[in-house]
Amino acid sequence: MSSDTRTYSRRRFLGQAGGALLASALPYAALAQTRAANDRIQVAAIGMGIMGFNNCATTVKVPGVKLVAACDLYTGHLKRAKEVYGNDLVTTPHFEDILDNKSIDAVIISTTDHWHDKIAIAAMKKGKAVYCEKPMVHRLEEGLPMVAAQQQTGAICQVGSQRVSSATYLKAKELYEAGAIGQLVMAEAFWDRQSANGAWQYSIPRDASPQTVDWNRFLGDAPRRAFDAERFFHWRNYQDYGTGIAGDLFVHLFSGLHLITSSLGPTRIYTSGGTRYWKDGRDVPDVMAGVYDYPATDKSGPFNLQVRVNFIDGGGGGEQIALVGTEGKMIVRGNSVEVMRSKMAQAPGFGSWDSYATFDKQNQEDFKAWYEQHYAGQTSKNETSRSEWKAPAGYSDHFDHHANFYNAIRTGGKVKEDAAFGFRAAAAGLASNKSLFEQKIVLWDPVNMKLAG
Repeated sequence: MSSDTRTYSRRRFLGQAGGALLASALPYAALAQTRAANDRIQVAAIGMGIMGFNNCATTVKVPGVKLVAACDLYTGHLKRAKEVYGNDLVTTPHFEDILDNKSIDAVIISTTDHWHDKIAIAAMKKGKAVYCEKPMVHRLEEGLPMVAAQQQTGAICQVGSQRVSSATYLKAKELYEAGAIGQLVMAEAFWDRQSANGAWQYSIPRDASPQTVDWNRFLGDAPRRAFDAERFFHWRNYQDYGTGIAGDLFVHLFSGLHLITSSLGPTRIYTSGGTRYWKDGRDVPDVMAGVYDYPATDKSGPFNLQVRVNFIDGGGGGEQIALVGTEGKMIVRGNSVEVMRSKMAQAPGFGSWDSYATFDKQNQEDFKAWYEQHYAGQTSKNETSRSEWKAPAGYSDHFDHHANFYNAIRTGGKVKEDAAFGFRAAAAGLASNKSLFEQKIVLWDPVNMKLAG
């Protein structure tokens, strides 16, 4: 992150932290009331893989936050954590040590997907604020218990889909609600890649072994099997520990779409896909596509969504969300929002690719005279325009998402992505997997967050 980004983001955070937010009557409000704006929040990281280090790098840039402990099941990750954050950093392979430490206020959970709910629920019951990576849960049946845990404990719990805090997506939401594209009828989203790392073939350290990896603890409730370094370091490739394309990338797209449209999720889900190129033993697809029916809400009518991810995109990859309406199209890509408006003419026009040319001469003359009288004073051409909004140079929505989390801790206010929002986004992805692997249409109740059929 550039120095300009840090300055911009910190000013943004301090401005948010100084705002008036309603405190709840739950225990976390009392915690917030004991904190001055400059009090230090002590945080621990549970899971120090790629996202663990990435989350830590962002979180320590938030004013008043200190990383004091880290937990991981590979000794090399813990050694690296001390190299980056100093020898004073407490390290442990047991997350329970973190949760039992009363000096730790918050935890960042960046473990494999199949550990998310267990650690997050335990942390909330221990009085910790929780930042949990997406997807919030590994299985559909794990979602409601985690939502209930947040509600019952009053814990600050934020799920890590940074688009929910993004200035770019908030701008898209503002434009959408202002009618920039008319009535939404279709959304299209994709996130394509063309690289080995993009397909989760991450580097494996040469010392990976049962002596450096706590394999049995890693397995948790997954099926028992002998130590396998690929499964530990390439865990996203396996259904036992991860959620594949749908949990890693579809969820980001769902989160952004739900924020913009105020939707709770789809009601009908069908997906297809397969392993087309990365035949490395994975049991999740490297190409996946889905179609979704979204119901009407108070902010939009019913619409359809198409989503795809391709891990062997010969075009080089890329990602975007497009919302297509009756009067325009909005494309959200990176840190920009582009709106292309094309409002239909009042009159339908005639000629060109039209039956008019097939009329005999007399009927053409009669039709033209009737048309000019019938549509007198009405526009005959579509009204078109194009505009683009861009976030400030170097803007980081990842920083804003972390800053919003700590702002909620300080004030006892609401997070940007609580467990209910996080589960609804995750559920659309997990139902996508259910559709793919069971080869059927899945019906979902996004209001009550449960299977509908």
